Amino acid sequence: MGGESTTRTAPRSGGTNTGPVGSRTGQRLSGLAVALGLVLFLGGFAWGAVVYRPYTVPTSSMAPTIDAGDRVLAQRIDGGDIRRGDVVVFTDKSWVSNAPVVKRVVAVGGDTVSCCTKGKLTVNGKQIDEPYLPKDSLAEWKNIPEVTVPKGRLFLLGDERQGSLDSSAHLTDAASGTVAVSAVTARVDAVVWPMDGMLKEPSGFKELGALSSPGPLRTITALIIGGAVLVLGGGAYGPIAKRLGRRRAAQSRMEPVGAR
Repeated sequence: MGGESTTRTAPRSGGTNTGPVGSRTGQRLSGLAVALGLVLFLGGFAWGAVVYRPYTVPTSSMAPTIDAGDRVLAQRIDGGDIRRGDVVVFTDKSWVSNAPVVKRVVAVGGDTVSCCTKGKLTVNGKQIDEPYLPKDSLAEWKNIPEVTVPKGRLFLLGDERQGSLDSSAHLTDAASGTVAVSAVTARVDAVVWPMDGMLKEPSGFKELGALSSPGPLRTITALIIGGAVLVLGGGAYGPIAKRLGRRRAAQSRMEPVGAR
């Protein structure tokens, strides 16, 4: 008989392969990635729930920094952590009953504040640059006589100076428009809806003292994203290895085994 080329095919099995997919090392690394990813993902959410509180801002008194309807994340703090320039959440029944208010701290206990000198807010005799104010807006929308802030209290203004009901609207109150430090429950770190990100540093107050450091929001976000990537990557290993295994098996069944 003349020589002829033959192709040998593997015998067909009666069922599908239900054994482990991929190498043993790959399976272990995949499981480790999923486990670590779950720890980071859930840990990030848990940390965020402990440290931060979400708020929806109902008015435009903090525009353009925070617009009406924006969703913000505010870090839980106590009075000792408040600095000039912070955007804080507080509750004061003499301002609004049973509702949190969001304003910017422009002066703390012992400071002297007034407005305005050449269109700028003045704190302790220094004119404050406020780049967060609406474009082409002057701080002199507020007429604030010189006020000395009592110890343990804060003087707060909205970034939309023209329409904000803030300390300047309560100057005739017993506390001259100031709010107790103990009334503050949180400091706003970021606008998360829409996704405007972290608030900008209020650099105009830097010469008057240390500014607040950002909270751990960036670290928490990195943990959640990193955890999600590990979970998805580890979970994808099995299907990818299975598909590659099928491809190799199909190629091996079609390989020529020689002539006779």
